[in-house]
Amino acid sequence: MRTHRLSHRARVLVYLAGWRLVRVLPERLAYALFALVADVAWWRRGASVARLEANLARARPGLDDAGLHLLSRDGLRSYARYWCEAFRLPTWSSQRLLATVRAEGDEPVRAELAAGRGVVMALAHQGNWDHAGAWSTLALAPVTTVAERLEPEELFSAFLRFRERLGMTILPLAGGPPVFPTLVRALRDGAFVPLLADRDLTSTGVEVTLLGERARMAAGPAMLALTSKVALFPVTIRYERLPTGSPARWGQVVQFHPRVEVPRGGTPAEKALAMTQAYADALSAGIAEYPQDWHMLHRVFTADLDSRPTVAP
Repeated sequence: MRTHRLSHRARVLVYLAGWRLVRVLPERLAYALFALVADVAWWRRGASVARLEANLARARPGLDDAGLHLLSRDGLRSYARYWCEAFRLPTWSSQRLLATVRAEGDEPVRAELAAGRGVVMALAHQGNWDHAGAWSTLALAPVTTVAERLEPEELFSAFLRFRERLGMTILPLAGGPPVFPTLVRALRDGAFVPLLADRDLTSTGVEVTLLGERARMAAGPAMLALTSKVALFPVTIRYERLPTGSPARWGQVVQFHPRVEVPRGGTPAEKALAMTQAYADALSAGIAEYPQDWHMLHRVFTADLDSRPTVAP
């Protein structure tokens, strides 16, 4: 037991030390190191790479094996870029955060916020959602969102402090106050609530069609919008290479899709299902157009969930 505790503590210390080191490295070197780590992981072709390729195959069903392998390499590089930036974001100025994000279709969202009404955003694991959240806090309204509790606890606490320093209010998915009523109260007070929706983390998700195939997605954004009587917008995020002279090599494009309308008839559950399908359609379009920035290394499609090996009692 004591050896396990020492090993656990050593992992935490190594991780936190690495976090501090990445912040002080020259930016070009930091990006290069993370790209190298991504390429090594891609070359080793472990379970995470296989899962990423299985998911990307749904986004680009016409690709042959060679094309899919190259797409997964680009996907891992994009994912590594996210982690490199996650470590470095606390050192970025407000000016840099604002100058490295380009918004599309944000006028309806701004109109809702200006009227004092809260809004819910349904996102996928695309681009750098932490960067987008920090930008939203500066450019739109302070973000209130939910984070999956990580293990070990020290790492979760570090990420919580990091996001709070960016101006966001973070509610742990488990182990804290009830999330749903807290978000409802915040929305009724005019909060801006982006939620990752392309993976069901609570076992309360619904089955919809994502990228042309059945998948389980979080229905929380739809249920929150219905309960709070606020607008719901799908959002997709992607990387873009910035021109010479910009404050960074990479920026984010945050695309706000048209508002998800509430169905006129049906039960609350039926309305939530229809609204979840609506944002699944919008997210599918964004993922299919920029699949390399979809950082999904987990099972989300029903066929994959059903194919998991069972454990004998």
